[in-house]
Parts: sequence; structure tokens; C-alpha cells
Amino acid sequence: MELAYYSDYAVRLVNTEEPARNKDALTSVEAVRELFGANQQAARRTTDADVTRFRSVRARLRAVFEAADGDDETLAVDLLNSLLLEFPVSPQISGHDARDQDGRPDWHMHLADHPSNATAGYAAIAAMGLAFHLTEHGVDRLGLCEAAPCRNAYLDTSTNRSRRYCSDRCATRANVAAYRARKREEAERTGRSAETAQPSTAVTDR
Repeated sequence: MELAYYSDYAVRLVNTEEPARNKDALTSVEAVRELFGANQQAARRTTDADVTRFRSVRARLRAVFEAADGDDETLAVDLLNSLLLEFPVSPQISGHDARDQDGRPDWHMHLADHPSNATAGYAAIAAMGLAFHLTEHGVDRLGLCEAAPCRNAYLDTSTNRSRRYCSDRCATRANVAAYRARKREEAERTGRSAETAQPSTAVTDR
């Protein structure tokens, strides 16, 4: 498993909440376990106490994205470093019995998962993955969706650093809203121009 994969852990956790819509999907042990995906061994360690702990980590990860989205690189790095210090990782070389085309082990970096609780394990993986993405691609690759009121987190992997939305759905919604706004503005301008062009009619007394 490549380190870049782990950055998705941070995005998945942050996007369990939609503050502008007052929605929070992180309300149960089951919801927390779903975040682990295929890592069921780690998911099984989850307890009721992890729900609250996960929410705390989520707020800190969102703060990293907010700082990056606000072009405050130093703050984004400082916030992420604080997470890395609190939730250290144990990198290991792993092959998972995979073989390359020559039959040799397909060695790659793996983050060992043996912390004291589910939150610590997830936070360590998410923070390290996000740190790898930030240092490899730049702080400006961490973004928040511009399609109000969404504000979901995303990682920009486009070649020209042009991503602005978390999904195609949000991009379409924003484009439609922008199109309708332009049409309304054009209609208003046309209406004002028509009123200006109308000749004034003077009323004379006979």
C-alpha cells in the first residue's frame, strides 16, 4: 500500500460532517468502523469512546484544510505537525505476498497499525498520509469545495492545479448556478436598457 493512499483517510473523516448543513454522519460505532474500509482488523477495535475522539481529530484535520484553503501554508503545516507529534506512525517495508512481473516481492512502504485504540491508529494514518501529500504536491493541493454550502475537503490531483470542487456533482451544481446567475443579470441589463431607450412622453394641457 503506497503512502499516498493514506491521505484519503483524512478526506473521508473530514467529510463525515457538513457544518453549513448542520449534518454529522459520525454518530455511531458503526459509522466509525466504515471509515476504515478494508482494514477490518483496526475497525474491530472501535468502541463507543472512539466516536467522540474521532470527532476531535476530524475538527483538527478540517482546520488543516481550512488553513490551506485560506493560503496560510505555515498554519496548515503547524496544525498537521501537531497531529503527527501526538499520533506517531511506525513505517515498515511490506510486500503482502504480492509479486512483480519478475516474480520478486513487490516491496512498498506500509504504516504499521498497532496503536492503543482505534482513534490513535486512524489519526496516525490520516495525518501521515496528508503530510505525505502536502510535502509531495504542495499545500495548495488541499482544498475545500467551492460549491456552497458544501465545503467538503478534497485533494487536488489535477495536472494544472485547477480543481475547485469535491465531486462532479458539486461542479455541475455550481456551473448551473453560475449560468442561471448570468442569465438573470443579462435579463436585468436588457430590461434596464429597454427602459432607457423608451422615449419620454410629455403630457400637455389643452
